[in-house]
Formats: sequence, structure tokens, C-alpha cells
Amino acid sequence: MPTMSQAEIIRAFTVYLIPVLFAISLHEAAHGYVARYFGDPTAAMEGRLSLNPLRHIDPFGTVLLPLLLAVAHLPPFGYAKPVPVDFDRLRNPRKHMAFVAAAGPAANFVMGLGWTLVYLALLHWRGDDFFVQMAFAGMTVNAAMCVFNLIPVPPLDGGRIAVSLLPKPLARAFASIERYGLFVFIGLIVLMQLGILQRPLLLGIEYVHAIFYKIATPLISLLS
Repeated sequence: MPTMSQAEIIRAFTVYLIPVLFAISLHEAAHGYVARYFGDPTAAMEGRLSLNPLRHIDPFGTVLLPLLLAVAHLPPFGYAKPVPVDFDRLRNPRKHMAFVAAAGPAANFVMGLGWTLVYLALLHWRGDDFFVQMAFAGMTVNAAMCVFNLIPVPPLDGGRIAVSLLPKPLARAFASIERYGLFVFIGLIVLMQLGILQRPLLLGIEYVHAIFYKIATPLISLLS
């Protein structure tokens, strides 16, 4: 018989698994699709333009890390195997880099809105509690990924957007931070654990949630 803590972990895993897999997979696929649109077929050539989560999963970043963060009551973000993008092959590398980078958070926003519609519909029609929790997890995971990835530090999407907007000398220096991506990522997690970054992230997630509700609530009302 599992202890209560084990039961909570299993419950969190089952509730968050599908939302996390699709949030991260579609985030990465969106980068590849937009890169192809602007002239870089690298992701397509490597078979990464797929909505199949198995093509994008990183065992730690996609599954274990979001679960651990959720259990620790921290924003449940994660990462997948990055979709390869050769920015030099884009028709206008500096300009189109911003669109490629923004595609991931935009995909998360759209998915989060979709989960919000499911969540409100299940509440309205008194759906099964497990699926209500899963829909809420979908909202939260996608809002968290949208907000986190827009932090303006390379190698996050917000950092790449900033690089595309900065003057060339500053952009070159700022982009060099990307080579230390793993340390940047670890540093951000430490800042969250210390509570320095956690509050701004949570405020950002709450703000995105509010936008989801504002868009989705009238749509659900029309169906009532």
C-alpha cells in the first residue's frame, strides 16, 4: 500500500504527463515549422517536424523535471530535445530569428487556451475530477512554459528575440551567453528555489491564466 506522499507523486505524474508531453513537443515542433516557413528546412530534414512526443522527449527535461517541480510546488516547466535551426539559412536571419523563437511560446499560449476551454467545459458539465485536474494542469504547464521561455536570456526564446532586436555589436555579445545554456538553466532553477525568480514567474503565470479565462469564458457561455 503506497504512502500518502507516494500516492501524491503518482497522482501528479498521471495528471501532468499528457499536458507536459504535448506542451513541450508542440513547442519544439512550432519552432521547426516556422523555421521551415522562413527558409530553413533543417528540422524537416532531421524528421523533427512531428507532433509525436516520442521524437522530442528528453527523459529528464520532459518528464522528470516538470514532475519534480510540480511536487515541490514550483512552476512546472521543462524542456525537450531542441529542434535544430540553422539561423544562417533563414531568408532574413536577424528578423526571422525572432519569429522562430516566438513560435514556441505562442504554441504554448494556444495550447493553454485550448486546455482552458476544456477545463471550463468540464466544470460546467461536471466532468470527471481527474480530467478536470488534467485540464487545469494543461493550463498551468503551458502558461508556465510561455512565461518562462520569454525570459530575455539566451538560450531561452526570449533571449533569442532580444538578440534579434538589439544592435549588432550588442546582439553578438549577448548571443555569446548561449554557449553557457546549461549553466543559465541551472541558475534560473536556483533563483526559483531561492524565491528570487519564483514570484515574478508566478505573477506572470497568473496573468496568462487571466487572459485564458477572459478569452475562454465568453466562448463557454455561448455553449451554455
